[in-house]
Amino acid sequence: MRISRGASALISVSVLSALLGAAPAFAQDKPPLPPADIPGPAATAPAQPMPDASTAVDAAQAMASAMDGAGGGISSAEQIAALQDAATAGDPMAQWQLGLMYESGEGVAQDKAKAFGYFAQIADQHADTAPRGVEADIVAHSFVKMGEYYKDGLPEAGIPKDEDYSIRLLLHAASYFGDADAQYRVGEMYLDKNELGDNPIQSARWLSLAAKKGHVPAQAKLGDILFNGDGGLKANRVEGLMWLSVANQLAQGTADAGWIADLLNADMSVATPDERKQAVGMADQLATQFAGL
Repeated sequence: MRISRGASALISVSVLSALLGAAPAFAQDKPPLPPADIPGPAATAPAQPMPDASTAVDAAQAMASAMDGAGGGISSAEQIAALQDAATAGDPMAQWQLGLMYESGEGVAQDKAKAFGYFAQIADQHADTAPRGVEADIVAHSFVKMGEYYKDGLPEAGIPKDEDYSIRLLLHAASYFGDADAQYRVGEMYLDKNELGDNPIQSARWLSLAAKKGHVPAQAKLGDILFNGDGGLKANRVEGLMWLSVANQLAQGTADAGWIADLLNADMSVATPDERKQAVGMADQLATQFAGL
C-alpha cells in the first residue's frame, strides 16, 4: 500500500474536523483550544501497554509472520507486503507498525509523509473507538504522533506548522483516551509560557495523571515541582522526593536516567534528613507497583 503525499495531507480532515473543529491543514483561522480542565474517567483510566518488541521492525515482522502463517519463514519483502495488505484492510496495528517503520527508516526507505499518512489513517478510521484496550492505545499514540508533525510542520506531506492544532491533538489524546505520554506532554506545556502558559498547578494535575500510570519522566517532573512549589502550587517536599525517588529507580538503564538523577540529587541536597527518610521509605513501597509496567 502506497500513500501519496497529497493524500497524506488530506487524510485526517474529515474525522478530526468533526472531533476538534475546523480542518487544520488549510484553514487560515486556527481553531480555538478546548477547555483546559481535566475531563472525567477516561483521563484517569490505566494505560494499556503496547505489544512488546525491541523495534518497530521486530513487531512488524512478528505480525506479518503470524498473518502469513509461516512462523517467521518469509522474506522481509513478503512481511512488509503482508503488513501493507493488513493496513489496507484497516488493521490499526499494521498501520501503526508501518507508520513507525517509515518514520524511522527501519526496514524501509525513510518517508515521513507516508508515516504521517498511516498515523492519520488510524485517527480517521478509529477515532470513535472506546478509550480502552490495545486498539485505543494505538489510536491515542497516533494522535500524539500527528501532534508532533503539526508542531514542526511537514512540508513534503503538505502539513503546515500549526502549534495550536498540535496542542488540540495532544489534548484529545490526553483527555479522551487518557494517554500517559500525551498527559505528560500537556503537563510540560503548562510549564512553558510560550505554549499553554506558566501554570504549575495545571502542570501538576496533568503530570499526576501520567505519573500514576507509571510514566517515569512525568513522575520525575511532578516530583520536582512538588518539592519546590511555585506559581501558587504549595510545596510538598516529602511527596516530591518520593516521586523523584520512584522515577530514579525505574529509570535505571534508560536514556532518562541521567537527568532524573540530577533532579533527585539537587532536591535531596537541600532536603532535611527526616524528609529524605520519609520519601525513600514511601518510594520503596510505591516503586514495586510500577515495576512491571
